[in-house]
Amino acid sequence: MEGWIFDIQRFSLQDGPGIRTTVFLKGCPLRCQWCHNPESISIHPLLGHIETKCVYCGACQLICPSQAIVVVKEEKQWTINRERCNVCGACVTACFTGAMVISGKKVTVEEVMSEVLKDVTYYQQSGGGITLSGGEPMMQFDFTRDLLAASREKGIHTAIETSGAAPRRHFEAILPLTDLFLFDYKATGDQLHHQLTGVHQQVIMDNFNFLYHQGALIEVRCPMVPGINDTAEHLHAIAAMERNYPHLSQVRILPYHNTGNSKYERYGLHNPLPHLSTTTEEKKKEWESFFHREGCTKVLIE
Repeated sequence: MEGWIFDIQRFSLQDGPGIRTTVFLKGCPLRCQWCHNPESISIHPLLGHIETKCVYCGACQLICPSQAIVVVKEEKQWTINRERCNVCGACVTACFTGAMVISGKKVTVEEVMSEVLKDVTYYQQSGGGITLSGGEPMMQFDFTRDLLAASREKGIHTAIETSGAAPRRHFEAILPLTDLFLFDYKATGDQLHHQLTGVHQQVIMDNFNFLYHQGALIEVRCPMVPGINDTAEHLHAIAAMERNYPHLSQVRILPYHNTGNSKYERYGLHNPLPHLSTTTEEKKKEWESFFHREGCTKVLIE
């Protein structure tokens, strides 16, 4: 079984308990306006240009078989016709500074597991394991299922980060293979959810309720974007989740940061929120005070 990934991050501490290896899968059905991994949205590989590494030598232009790249060294300009580019990778090989990159490669389950198994000792000592993230791992369901099964066969703790936007039968299939669901809760109310993510909320919440009532261990993850989704209604709804779903392991608030902005430029993608600033410490304290007043004990603000 093969699938498309764009990164494997070892020694991860933010994607579940203990020391983990996080596998980032390509493809996502959502179009979140604040997405910090925009290169993950398309399941296809994307060619990127890191401006800060480029010396405008023109090697990429000379080797490009599609004549898609134009470099003007004197003016430090680099441009690409993405309709011509077939992401063959010739420019990446030719670039000696590492300014040319490709996000996305096809790998087998066995290739991924060879990386995951390198850190089994750390998983055992820390209570860690493998986390599948993205993108949305459920968009590559067969690959995701086989990765979870292979990890479970090796006795490795499994977690999956998901938006919940997938068919119910897929969650039914992976439920016995998944130790922890990191389930996103992005907005309250179907209209606002659709406006901010491009996807309606009903299927997502139906899947959340299914998993919860089947006894799945769930950590709710709430990306919080000041002025975008941090409405009073949303904050109250998050607080209510702790009361209405008492067996949740945790509710984690993920304050927005704008470090992903450079990725939009790198891969030639449209950035819906180019001028949005990283969440301030004052805003985090404001949210923290709200949840404290609501009596929340499981809400954690990163």
